[in-house]
Amino acid sequence: MSESVVKTGLVDAEKRTWLIASSAVGALGTAALVIPFVASFQPSERAKAAGAAVEADISGLKPGEKMTVEWRGNPVWIVRRTPEMLADLAKNDPQLVDPQSKVASQQPAYAQNPTRSINPEYLVAIGICTHLGCSPSDKFATGAQPSLPDDWLGGFFCPCHGSTFDLAGRVFKNKPAPTNLEIPPHVYLSDAKLLIGEDKKA
Repeated sequence: MSESVVKTGLVDAEKRTWLIASSAVGALGTAALVIPFVASFQPSERAKAAGAAVEADISGLKPGEKMTVEWRGNPVWIVRRTPEMLADLAKNDPQLVDPQSKVASQQPAYAQNPTRSINPEYLVAIGICTHLGCSPSDKFATGAQPSLPDDWLGGFFCPCHGSTFDLAGRVFKNKPAPTNLEIPPHVYLSDAKLLIGEDKKA
């Protein structure tokens, strides 16, 4: 084999190695640029805290259960109410501060109804007591319990100062909390998904 053929073979092998290495470095560089670019389309933690809408999957929520998502740094409760829970709501009316949700600042117009919801089966409320900003506890069981009346029909109890709310987030009379729990803007994207923070479909 001639010396020129051997040299040509070596040069081709070196070129091939250089091309493969260059391509690999180029691919890594492209990925390094593209990944942050694509990630930039997702809301940042700062944007979420500032109020970016949050999507919630409610497909696994069973009747009588509650899930919590974070929006604007606050807990948002999603409670799937049973038919019995819904039937009991009207029984609380005489004991409530604002049973018909007339204080407009506490809910969007579409939640100014006895269930305070778009879909009666689901309560979507900010889980912050309207007294001093504590987070109430779930008290879904009915009947007499510590710090609750004997005829309790289920709801929420704020252990800080004793405010109580029914399963529509409506505050009971003679309690420190002045108003019902706040209802955030929200919209159903489907039967299984909620968008919290916006109330219009894109």
